[in-house]
Amino acid sequence: MLSGKEALGIEFGSTRIKAVLIDENFNSIASGSYDWENRLENGIWTYHNDDIWKGLQSAYSSLNNDVENKFGHKIKTLSSIGFSAMMHGYLPFDKEGNQLAEFRTWRNTITSEAADKLTKLFNFNIPQRWSIAHLYQAILNGEEHVKDIDYLTTLEGYVHWKLSGKKVIGVGEASGMFPIDSNTNDYDSSMLEKFASLEEVKKYNWSIRDILPKSLVAGENAGYLTEEGAKFLDVSGNLEPGCPMCPPEGDAGTGMVATNSITVRTGNVSAGTSIFAMIVLDKLLSKVYEEIDMVTTPTGKPVAMVHCNNCCTDLDYWVKLFIEFSSLTGSELTKPQIYDLLYNEALKGDADCGGLVSYNYFSGEPVTGLSEGRPLFVRSENAKMCLSNFMRTQVYSTFASLKIGMEILEKENVIINKLTGHGGLFKTEFVGQKLMAGALNTPVTVMETAGEGGAWGIAVLANYCINNGGMSLEEYLDKKVFSNCKSSTVEPDLKDNEGFANYMSIYKKGLAVERSATENI
Repeated sequence: MLSGKEALGIEFGSTRIKAVLIDENFNSIASGSYDWENRLENGIWTYHNDDIWKGLQSAYSSLNNDVENKFGHKIKTLSSIGFSAMMHGYLPFDKEGNQLAEFRTWRNTITSEAADKLTKLFNFNIPQRWSIAHLYQAILNGEEHVKDIDYLTTLEGYVHWKLSGKKVIGVGEASGMFPIDSNTNDYDSSMLEKFASLEEVKKYNWSIRDILPKSLVAGENAGYLTEEGAKFLDVSGNLEPGCPMCPPEGDAGTGMVATNSITVRTGNVSAGTSIFAMIVLDKLLSKVYEEIDMVTTPTGKPVAMVHCNNCCTDLDYWVKLFIEFSSLTGSELTKPQIYDLLYNEALKGDADCGGLVSYNYFSGEPVTGLSEGRPLFVRSENAKMCLSNFMRTQVYSTFASLKIGMEILEKENVIINKLTGHGGLFKTEFVGQKLMAGALNTPVTVMETAGEGGAWGIAVLANYCINNGGMSLEEYLDKKVFSNCKSSTVEPDLKDNEGFANYMSIYKKGLAVERSATENI
């Protein structure tokens, strides 16, 4: 029987919405999911509003079915709930709660003018993905809806608001909307004033501070599940309202929690549809870098974030091609088996991929200065073309852009005592871990909980919200959540490191080919 002390975490990922139920010992005891996909419509990457709510209810219903199969009954009460989603993006609403524009996701690279101007105004890097960049670009574009904005939030902030009635957000996610002052864990007041003083902004009746959600740190109460929210989440009508809700956090924050990477000089790499590294700093960087986002942990500590829009999508398409071929041969190999075979084949390839190079750009990549993407595989006439080299270059391509950003942190002498990997790239044991260790020239750790992902991470934050016993989040994770967690660490191999350096030399030169592809194809 369920005790009613279980915590629920739901995360809206790029391709899947996942719900995880954890017990008091942080074990995942049930899960559910719903697959969805972003759409490119009128040049904008988006998800429809109906998809958000259908996906939420379907993922929860799937979880409920799993609970019923395991325990003989559906969920009735919960100790706490947390919501997470892809960071950043743009969701504006009017006073009546009507959505004013399509949901503009992190994947869009349509705000370069706004991002450049705000970066200069603030002397602080404003990436194109950030909510404030989307808002200012809409202003610069003269979009009609801007005058009616009463509230601006991100995806998990939207879901949390509808189920709790509270317009709040976790500080980690808030730092992807507008720059945060880590001394106050609130939006930077001087930058708010600078934005408000812009002539283009003055003509609107709203105040930038008033339309942003309130920033909360991990452990603070973020409201309670309303009666309307409970009925909306659980279409079967079994779930009771009233359980506490933690501050909604972005996938970067939940990734830090899921890998116990929120203390100074720790970091993690999340590798899925996108790839990003989060490094908790012991000192601020010496200057502003457009390739480095400055965000925070769920407790407000400054974090250097290297975010790349593209990671495993192109690799997955190539694997699907091999799955299709396998099916034609009459093979009974399963999809996971084919993934494992191909990933392990990459380990047999030349350390520099034998002259093959791949660009996995399904969308634009700000780190390399590209506003659009074209997946591209290139080789010279004398390159060593074989399956192992081909698969190795596909894996290399998933973190090649990340390497370019990480080189900046190397020059800044940023110290990383522990780097933990999680996400789809690490599902096949050892391969992604080994090749990334060589590429970044640092040990890479994978924890046994890494497969749980952000839904588990936000469930942990939900539990922390009501059961922290006065402990800091760092203490809570060390002493309660990860005290007995198993992990494996792979040290960088010199041969891999040198081979990847040679690969990157070709990769950087070949960016001109990728740029030409975006202009001509």
